[in-house]
Amino acid sequence: MRKREPMQELTIPFNETDPLYEQIYRYIREQVKTEQIPAGTKLPSTRRLAEHLGVSRSTTQLAYDQLVAEGYLEAEPCRGYFAARLEPLFYPERRPENRESEERVEAPSYLVDFSLRGIDLEHFPYALWRRLSRESLSAENRELFSAGESKGDAVLRQAVCGYLYGARGVRCRPKQLIVGAGNEYLLMLLHQLLGTQVVAMETPTYRQAFLTFERLGHQVIPVGMDGNGMRTEALAASGAKIAYVMPSHQFPTGIVMPIRRRMELLSWASEEDGRYLIEDDYDSEFRYWGKPVPSLQSADAKGRVIYLGSFSRAVAPAIRVSYLMLPEPLLDLYEKTCFFYASTVSRIDQRILARFIGEGHYERHLNRMRGIYRAKHDVLLSALSPLREDFAVSGEHAGIHILLHSKKGRTEQELVQAAKQAGVRIYGLSEFDIGKPEREVEGGTVLLGYASLSAEKIEQGARLLLAALSS
Repeated sequence: MRKREPMQELTIPFNETDPLYEQIYRYIREQVKTEQIPAGTKLPSTRRLAEHLGVSRSTTQLAYDQLVAEGYLEAEPCRGYFAARLEPLFYPERRPENRESEERVEAPSYLVDFSLRGIDLEHFPYALWRRLSRESLSAENRELFSAGESKGDAVLRQAVCGYLYGARGVRCRPKQLIVGAGNEYLLMLLHQLLGTQVVAMETPTYRQAFLTFERLGHQVIPVGMDGNGMRTEALAASGAKIAYVMPSHQFPTGIVMPIRRRMELLSWASEEDGRYLIEDDYDSEFRYWGKPVPSLQSADAKGRVIYLGSFSRAVAPAIRVSYLMLPEPLLDLYEKTCFFYASTVSRIDQRILARFIGEGHYERHLNRMRGIYRAKHDVLLSALSPLREDFAVSGEHAGIHILLHSKKGRTEQELVQAAKQAGVRIYGLSEFDIGKPEREVEGGTVLLGYASLSAEKIEQGARLLLAALSS
């Protein structure tokens, strides 16, 4: 029997951006791969590690489960977790360092990262989610371990339809809804229905969708925007059959499309058979002023809108549950040609989420997170107020990021570099361009996300930015 060495507590340097379980997972994985944690070493229990790091036990359990699944740890009943023995054959040899011929490139270190990707995971209702998980896995729910319907769990689809109608005005029946693991998967499934088409996309836009369309072989036509969203005259001239839009809160510009422009898009779609609008309802849950903006689909009388949504922002990225609402013509085509594709989301996870929505927890969670994000939003705007003379702010009425536009003609590169020198990471608008930009204002534009940052970190980052951008 091989030797099992105990180890001391792990000290893991957390950052403010990535989920805690992911940071724990990555740290231990690298320690095992590099044999800093030798094979056979016993790791702390999930409870003990959670207490040591000051995180919830579910966080450490999630990290350990992933490490066991990938073979970096071994779990022994009644004994605990041990570092697995990895064969060096599977790891390529590292090239020796040649300081004379190669210059080592190190990633810059930031004091504050105004990341656009993170969300606030500190206020996720972990205890409630654990309870729903236990109850969903009770003996009475043995059917959850069967394959289930290819479109997704019927209980979840019913719950999502009910929520969408009440919150977004989306009119759909459960049979029109398809549940999948992430928007990219659902776009790939949609490709099976539509075939290879010319797709029009706003620029700047959500690059994951752009890359997905490109990899699937679609010709993507960038269409410029004005203050109301996608320019319909440019769309009409593009030759596209599909238009991908985010009317309720465009990413990354934050533009909310007015009713007139929405009607123009619906008119364009109805002018020719085979034309569709893909409505990505990005960040629609987080609006801080006025009433919620209805979805584009709610005004669609001719079945031309394909509605796409996700729980990654509103619940947690790890949930990996997105949904696609097909209009009737495409639903018939799906039933004939794509019925055999199995659902890519665990049926157990779907049922937990269904209860989370159906029992009212989701709406309460959203209300709570709106308040939390609104408070962070207000802290950021207040801290940046001294910059108002030199910068215009937009996108502040919804979502979880804002935009700063230089009034004095400073370029995006200058702004990003100045912030970097101060230890702050901000993001240039051009990172999201997919074609020649058509900016309506001179000067650079940068984006600041705040969802994953504490109020203290937001204030620290704002102070550093003030010093960097005021000089």
